[in-house]
Parts: sequence; C-alpha cells; structure tokens
Amino acid sequence: MNVLLLNGSPHERGCTYTALSAVAETMEHEGISTEIFWAGNEPVQDCVDCGACVTAHACAFGGDGVNVFLAKAKKADGFVFGTPVYFSHPTGSILSFLDRTLYGCRDLFAHKPGAAVAVARRAGNVASVDVLNKYFTLAQMPVVSSSYWNVVFGQTPDEVRQDLEGMQILRNLGRNMAWLIKCIEAGRAQGLLAPERERGAVTNFMR
Repeated sequence: MNVLLLNGSPHERGCTYTALSAVAETMEHEGISTEIFWAGNEPVQDCVDCGACVTAHACAFGGDGVNVFLAKAKKADGFVFGTPVYFSHPTGSILSFLDRTLYGCRDLFAHKPGAAVAVARRAGNVASVDVLNKYFTLAQMPVVSSSYWNVVFGQTPDEVRQDLEGMQILRNLGRNMAWLIKCIEAGRAQGLLAPERERGAVTNFMR
C-alpha cells in the first residue's frame, strides 16, 4: 500500500514539502509507503481540451512531470495534493498540472482516497483546500479529512513546524488516510469491490 503526495510548490523543499512530509512520516509509521512527487518549477502547460488523453491514457503534452505522475498514479492507493498559497488560491501550476492529470485519466484515481493540504503565511488556505477537493469529487475519490481543516501557517519551513496545531492536524490526516486505505484493502480481500460507474448520459444546457 502506498500514497503519492504531489508537491505543487515551485520550491522543492519549502513550506509545502515540510507540510507533506509531516503527513508522509505519519503514514510511514502506520505502515504505508509514501513518495513526495515535486511538480517542478518550470512553466506547466494548461489543458487545452484536445481529448487525446481519453484514449492514450496520457497527456499529449510532454516536457513536464504530468505523464510521469500518471505512471506512478496507476500503482498508488491514495493521494495527497499540496499547494502553497500566494494569492488566496492554489498555485496556477498545480491547477494546470491537475487539470491535465485528471481530465481524461480520472479512472486511475477512482475510489482511491485523496486529501488536500495548503500552506499560507496568512490567509487563503481554506479556500485553496476547497478548490483542490473538487478534483477528488470529480474522480469518485473518497475525501480524507482531519481534526480540522488541512491547513498550516508559515512563511518558512521552520515557521511551519512552529504551527503546533497545524502539524497536529497533518499527523491526524496521515493517520486517517492510512486507516481508510487499510479499510479499503480489507474490504477488497473480502470480495467487496468498488461500484461500477454508470456512463452515457451527457446533458448540454444550451438550448
């Protein structure tokens, strides 16, 4: 069992990495393997609705980490998406990254638990978590919660660590994620499989 954590910060080992590490270390302690995947600090191409990924199960655009992430997602049992907050919302790069990741490949994520984490100096982190949570509900992913909103404050990694309640929330999130993944695995071992997705109906509201 393993969880793939996406670091959507342009800083590889900054505040977002520090927050994700707290979640990952807790899951490791609970017997879940983890990997923190850095989206990088180069420009990320936005999704252009070309539809190539629907049949290719990979994005038509290369040169960044999206297809590498998708390859790892196939084997992952859960996900944590982490973003810094610069202007009261997730970074543009993580939104473009996730748009291309989930547009036509959401079946790779279906019924696998997901959680979002946001780090801010002052404000905007709850709104950012709300935005990232929408990816999970789009892809039929159970949303994992903690003992409070999955947010932590700090402008530097050291300040993040000083947010004692925030770090506690992240550890509780890690335990909840590990527990749910184990529950799903136990159910699968007893023959309880994920439900089939109903398909076919598409409503266009233009009249």
